[in-house]
Amino acid sequence: MGDTAVPVLWSGGLKDTLDFYRTLGYTVTHEQARPYAYGAVETNGCAVHFATAPAGIELPAEQVGCLIMLDDVAERHRAFSAALRKRYGKIPAKGCPRITRFRPGQSRFSVIDPVGNTIIYIQRDEPAELDYGGSRELDGLARAIDNARILRDFKNDDAAAIRMLEVGLGRFGAQASTVDKARALAALAELGIATDDSERAAELRAELRTMPLSEAERAAVAAELRAATDLADWLAETD
Repeated sequence: MGDTAVPVLWSGGLKDTLDFYRTLGYTVTHEQARPYAYGAVETNGCAVHFATAPAGIELPAEQVGCLIMLDDVAERHRAFSAALRKRYGKIPAKGCPRITRFRPGQSRFSVIDPVGNTIIYIQRDEPAELDYGGSRELDGLARAIDNARILRDFKNDDAAAIRMLEVGLGRFGAQASTVDKARALAALAELGIATDDSERAAELRAELRTMPLSEAERAAVAAELRAATDLADWLAETD
C-alpha cells in the first residue's frame, strides 16, 4: 500500500469547523479538546484534519488548504450546493463560508470554510494541459473574452474580468463579429449577476435579445447566453 498524505488545516473554532464539514456530508472521525484542539473528517476515503494555529500566529483571511481529486466534480458541486442551501437557506456565494459557482464544462470549484481554508475540488481526469484561456492565437475582442475567462474562472476576480470585457468592447467592439460581441455581453451579464448588479445584467440581457443573430449564430453562443440565467437560478433557489 502506498503512502497517504493527509492535509492538516487550521481549525479556528473547532466545533464550528467540524459542523460545517458535516453539512457538506463529511463524517467526523475524531474530535478532541485536550490537551489541544484537534479534529478530523472523512468522506469517500479522503480525510482532512484540523488543528489550532500556534499562539501568536495571525491567520490570513483566506488561504489555500488543499486540493481534492474527484471522479465527478459536477455532481459533488450539486451535492454541496444542495447541502449548503438547506443549511443556510440560500447559496453562500460570498464571504466565509462560501462555494464558488460552477459552469458546465468546468473541471474544478472551491469551497471556503468558516476559517478561510480553501479546498479546491478537481476532476480527476482534468487535462494535463488545462486550457486556462489567454490564447495568443486570438486577437481583438476574442482575446479579451479569453483573458476575462482566466480572471473569472481561475482567479475568481470578477471585477477584473468585467474591466477586461468592457475595455475590450470599447477598443474592439466596432470591428468585432456579432458573435464575439454577443459572447462579451453574455459574459458581462453573467458577471452582473455574480456581483449583485442585477440592473446592469437585465440591461445586457435585453440587449442580447435584440441582437441581429442568425439562428446558427445564436445556437453557437447558446450556452454563454444561458449562463446568466443558470447562475441567477442557482443563487435564487432557496430551501
